[in-house]
Amino acid sequence: MIGIGRLLSALVVVFLIFDGGIKLVPLAPVTEAMAQLGYPAGLERALGVLTLACAALYAIPRTSVVGSILLTGLLGGAIATHLRVGSPVFTHMLFGAYLGLMAWGGLLLRDERLRALLIPPWTSRQS
Repeated sequence: MIGIGRLLSALVVVFLIFDGGIKLVPLAPVTEAMAQLGYPAGLERALGVLTLACAALYAIPRTSVVGSILLTGLLGGAIATHLRVGSPVFTHMLFGAYLGLMAWGGLLLRDERLRALLIPPWTSRQS
């Protein structure tokens, strides 16, 4: 289970690094997409730095819970943005929810302390 958790977490981190990285470089498709979503020009770099910071906090084991909480807020903002502009539900709007579920699922599978905190002891099997 730990291996699956690490794989899910790695996929989330790789996507966040890619997403944050392309927002740091002034690419025309990124600035056009941000304008279509209703954000002013120049905000993409700040959003890229924020995304990379959340990815770094999530990737470091000691700060992964804080990183996943911040990541949940970031993805919630993305969902709200797509809801506001009327994006397609399953491909655009819920993508943040899919990524958030992967992040929390990966963290739950790889972090024994979080499992002990969230899963009641009476639900575990005893041999």
